[in-house]
Amino acid sequence: MPHGTGAPGPAPLLVACALGIERLALRGGGHCGAAGPVTVLRTGMGPAAADQAVTRALADDAMRYASVIATGFCAGLAPGMHPGDLVVADETRDAGGRTECAGAELLAKELARVAPRRVIHTGPLVGSDHVVRGAERSGLHAAGALAVDMESAATLRSAVRAGPRPVAAVRVVVDAPEHELVRIGTLRGGISAFRVLRTVLPAFIEWHRSLLLPRR
Repeated sequence: MPHGTGAPGPAPLLVACALGIERLALRGGGHCGAAGPVTVLRTGMGPAAADQAVTRALADDAMRYASVIATGFCAGLAPGMHPGDLVVADETRDAGGRTECAGAELLAKELARVAPRRVIHTGPLVGSDHVVRGAERSGLHAAGALAVDMESAATLRSAVRAGPRPVAAVRVVVDAPEHELVRIGTLRGGISAFRVLRTVLPAFIEWHRSLLLPRR
């Protein structure tokens, strides 16, 4: 029985993203070495859509003990960030509160292995219900956040509300203070972020496998 889950067999891994282009990138990453079934769920955009989709997915008996990772693109908040950088959340924040992430150091280590040329940032990931620009972006960074997206905080809060489980969030920077984009996927930064997102699933699978190992 996997440690800490109460599940009768290997627990599933649910990888949640908002956009079709994100799901396309993740599905290209392969499931080799997975400790249990891996599901890539497209939630739709925004915190309400993420909440509803994750709650519905975890209500399935087969997903009751699933670990959950929120992923996809994000806006970097810190000066010096670039498209293609990776953000590993140690917690997510939004108006609904904070959710602690499991195994952030392990995730960062595995991401460094699968994407060795990418800069990896670890810290708070904040949720918003709208696209953040300019002064609002600076204000969020001043409050301690490294990056912002619309779904991660809602995804993780919904996941832990459905039952105790490991949760995490990993995002790829698609724009940053000095590199703001208008449309994902049509400019160089969006293409770079897509390519990075294609590499991350093996790191998620290793995080999941390692957390399920019995403690000594």
